[in-house]
Parts: sequence; structure tokens; C-alpha cells
Amino acid sequence: MKSKPPVMTRVTDLLKSEELQIEVLAGTSGLNRQITHSRIQKAGLAAAGFVSSVEKDRVQVLGATELEYMKSLDPESRQGVCRAICSTKAACLIACRGIDPPDELKVEADKSKFPLLKSRLQTGSLIEMTNSLLMSRLAGSKILHGVLIDVFGVGILLMGRSGIGKSETALDLILRGHRLVADDVVEVVRTGASAVVGMGAELLRHHMEIRGLGIINIKDLFGVSSVRDRKRLELVVDMVVWDEKQEYDRLGLEEHTYSILGVPVPYLVLPVAPGRNISVILEVAARDRLLKIKGVNAAKELQKKIHEAIAAGSMAHIPAESEE
Repeated sequence: MKSKPPVMTRVTDLLKSEELQIEVLAGTSGLNRQITHSRIQKAGLAAAGFVSSVEKDRVQVLGATELEYMKSLDPESRQGVCRAICSTKAACLIACRGIDPPDELKVEADKSKFPLLKSRLQTGSLIEMTNSLLMSRLAGSKILHGVLIDVFGVGILLMGRSGIGKSETALDLILRGHRLVADDVVEVVRTGASAVVGMGAELLRHHMEIRGLGIINIKDLFGVSSVRDRKRLELVVDMVVWDEKQEYDRLGLEEHTYSILGVPVPYLVLPVAPGRNISVILEVAARDRLLKIKGVNAAKELQKKIHEAIAAGSMAHIPAESEE
């Protein structure tokens, strides 16, 4: 697996997002400042002049409370606070709720080439939306070797060694009405705190390699309904050759995850052997994942019933297996 270097974003990129509703108030000469942190920092004590906690290259947010406090200061103290804030190496400062910051802050921002912005959004909404935007830009992307397919609306990434049958399994699923996202090369990007999205490489999109047959175009063969350009990864399935000496999960009580760009994705190890209908198993896995998202876990519910039966003594009435 190869990781691309993180994408560097800048203050100007925030202005391109219509959702953030941002306008520039001062410090336009510094709009090219870089942002290297996806998490937003509340100015907090910085509004009182204590700026040692302000982190370099990080977006700072001024809420209504901080802005009202700054306006309550006497002119000399307010100017000192504004000068201290604008002397930091923060990426920029955003005033929330459409409230204009003190004029002294605008003056000092222009002097220091410090980007001073304003948004009409509430503080919480601005922080959440800005976090999501920066996370998707700073997380970068990763190239995974596998097949990504949409099964009943669940994005399943099939992984495993070359020749294990990932593409053939995906082809069978397509014939059963499911949709291909990417074959062999899957580019994954992080789009939020807990979401990663996969897509195919532009050149290889909608194509699939089947050994003994060659390269086929799924969209041309089965129509536009058989493919999609991108899908959120909601389940990683690692296809492995069945090993009689290996112990595989038979109950499903423990939830395992696979980390992709720092996001934990539900993970299953699926042993492959003659006679096992992998496509049907994956369809069931997709349906089971949808139930778990709704809070329904068959294995845990059965375990609960067994414990309740043991506590009630009813397990004693189950006949033991007879010996021949």
C-alpha cells in the first residue's frame, strides 16, 4: 500500500467553500498562509491576551463570548490584546455569528498581514464544518490493492493475495445486481472524522481484469446501473485461503476494525474454499452490517438469551447429545 503525501491547504481554500459563509475583514496579504491542522482551536484565553497556547498554522475561532469580552476592555487593553493575537503564527482568525470584531483587531491584522475573517454561522456549526473540510484536504489519500463493490448500499472492500478470486467474486456480485466501484486499484480519501470514500483510478474506471478472459468494461457489458464512481467504505473483507489448522471466528461476538487513513472500518476475515459461495456470504455480510448499524447484533442477542436461560436454569432441560 502506498500513501500519498498530505495535501497542503491554505486560508484561501476556506474562502472557496460557500457553506462556511466566510468574508475577509482584514489581513488580505496573509491569505496564502498554510493550514496544517484539521482541528479548529477556540481562541478562548487568547481573547484576554494569553496567546502562548495558540498553535502555529491552526485556524482560530472567536465566539460571541470572546468577542463581547474584547469589546468590554478599555481601548488600551483591547489594542494590546489585538496586537498579541495578530503576532501569533496561527493560520487565521474567524469571528462567528456575523459579529464584527473590534476595529483595533482589524487594524492590527492589516499591519501584521494576519488573515481576519468573519462567518455568519453559529460557532458550533462553523467549527464542525471547517473541521470536516480540513480533514478531507489534509488527510491525503491512499492507494489500496483490492476490489470495491456496492452490495445492498454497503461499500465492501475485498482484499487478499493476488489470485484469491477478488475480481471473480465481484463479477458474480455484479451479475446478481450489485455495483462495481473499482477493481485492482482503489484510491481512498478521508472525507470526515469517521468516513473514508473509495474510487477507481481515472484511467481504469469501470474496467476489470479477469484472468483467462482479459480486460472487460463492466459499464459497457452490463449498463450504467452496474457501476458507480465512488462509495463510502463500510466493510473490509480479507479473503484468505482456508487453512484447516487456522481457527476462524464462528460467533462474531467481537468487532474487528481495519484502520484506513486513521478511520476504523469494520473488518472480517473470510476463508475461501471449494464449495463456499463467497458471493452469497458477502450479500449476507452486507445485510448483517446494515442491521448492526441499526443496533441489531444477532450473535450478541443469542449470547444474551443463553445467559438468561442459564440464569433461569432452563438450559438443564436441553437434552444431551446421545451416544451411539
